[in-house]
Amino acid sequence: MGAGQKVIGALLGHSDSATTERHHRPECDHGPGRATLLPSGKVLVAGGGASAELYDPVAGTLTATGKMTVARYGQTATLLPSGKVFIAGGGPEVQLYSIFASAELYDPGAGTFTLAGSMSVAREDHTATLLPNGKVLITGGDYNSGGFMMVLASAELYQ
Repeated sequence: MGAGQKVIGALLGHSDSATTERHHRPECDHGPGRATLLPSGKVLVAGGGASAELYDPVAGTLTATGKMTVARYGQTATLLPSGKVFIAGGGPEVQLYSIFASAELYDPGAGTFTLAGSMSVAREDHTATLLPNGKVLITGGDYNSGGFMMVLASAELYQ
């Protein structure tokens, strides 16, 4: 395993792999989050808190970038054709049944996060798939129903 793989593996909570699905570093406010490969070749690591970092696999370094509008756990992060990253749903770590319907966009050029509307249903641990037409299909996940976590059997599109 190369040095870059060790850094990203440690960042994502995997001591022996380069898996990029979830990450955890005790020295920052990240917990389970998402890593998204950007067109620049860098990797946006965001979620599991409000902070975000860019991993440079060539230099093997992490650099802080903007903060998300809210700290999110269980969100999705989808690279859009524009090069921006669409981040949707999730919820705060400490408020178990408080799930977000909100979404935001990360702009790699500006290093900032901005609100991008809301989904029709608050959800976490869902999927978000970029479609050939540039829309994002958001499906499934969990939601809060009167204090009980329930599985969603619905879908919606982000345009």
